[in-house]
Amino acid sequence: MKTVLVSGASVAGLTLAYWLHHHGYAPTVVERAPGVRPGGQAIDVRGVALDVLDRMHLLEQAQQARTRMRGMSMLDGDGNELWRSTEMTLSSGRLDSDDIELLREDLTQLLYRKSHEDVEYLFDDSITLLQEGAHDIRASFERSQDRTFDLVVGADGLHSKVRQLAFGPEREFIRHLGPHVAVFSTDNFLNLDDWQVWLQDGAASYCVYPVRNNTEIRATLGFTSEPLDYDYHDTEQQKSILADRMSHLGGETPSLLKAMWEAPDFYFDAMAQIHMDRWSEGRAVLVGDAGYCPSPLSGQGTSLALVGAYVLADELRKAGADHRTALTRYEQRLRPFVERNQALATENPGGSASEDSLERAKTAITLDD
Repeated sequence: MKTVLVSGASVAGLTLAYWLHHHGYAPTVVERAPGVRPGGQAIDVRGVALDVLDRMHLLEQAQQARTRMRGMSMLDGDGNELWRSTEMTLSSGRLDSDDIELLREDLTQLLYRKSHEDVEYLFDDSITLLQEGAHDIRASFERSQDRTFDLVVGADGLHSKVRQLAFGPEREFIRHLGPHVAVFSTDNFLNLDDWQVWLQDGAASYCVYPVRNNTEIRATLGFTSEPLDYDYHDTEQQKSILADRMSHLGGETPSLLKAMWEAPDFYFDAMAQIHMDRWSEGRAVLVGDAGYCPSPLSGQGTSLALVGAYVLADELRKAGADHRTALTRYEQRLRPFVERNQALATENPGGSASEDSLERAKTAITLDD
């Protein structure tokens, strides 16, 4: 039985762990957080990614967990309503679509529960060093003892440690797209009833929507700027940056910024993409945002993670002991799908991709190859 170390317990890593075990591998997942991370924005599962969930027998549960927005309002910078819609929202598209919008934490919990009895999980730990040998790859950890594996997979997001160790500095692969976005949760002090509210004013904006049967809201606040120099692990610094950039806005901005300082699940990062000439180096390979982040502006990051994990596991199954062939086929099969979906974030800067472009992108691959 082949051993695979997966770094990252989010959508890509959890999905890959399930499929690796399903195909007879022995996966170990290492995650620097103490557990599957809570919080996060609503995410979309579209097109062929729905087929991945269906094959995992999770589609019905994901559909039950979906958000139930009735529509949205768009406000100007002073908080005055400009327009509203009961047919679509900017976060999920048409409300009558078969695509699913659900909270990231709800999807990751579904994936974790599906695999945790069959997969070894190392929480509160992370990889510090990778050393490839003739027949295996040795991983060193912050807390655990060194171990050897047949393969190491970086499913550890935009700021991937595996990518850094195996391929080089992040600056060689990241493309900044302009926006910076923060996401956090707070009580539903706006009394929103399955209704999404957006405010936009030049380079700054926010979106708020209710979740958990309208008992709380998820707030997404953002602004556009040149790349910023800040500590990815210093949330207080990030909150200060956001407050400074958003304080001129009207509407509910003052109340949202006040709630931000007390939020237990604050997340902040630049909207960026990862572009690489190859996704594997020896016995190390990348999946999801670590290798080909399309940015949330595409609306397809979750779908790329699900499909990428499925395809990688499928090619490993087909190739057996020949990991080089598997990793080559994984890239050949997935790259056209990745490129088309990454283009969604850049084809219409400052706006949304066209409905036709999204429809073509989300179905631009088949699972049976």
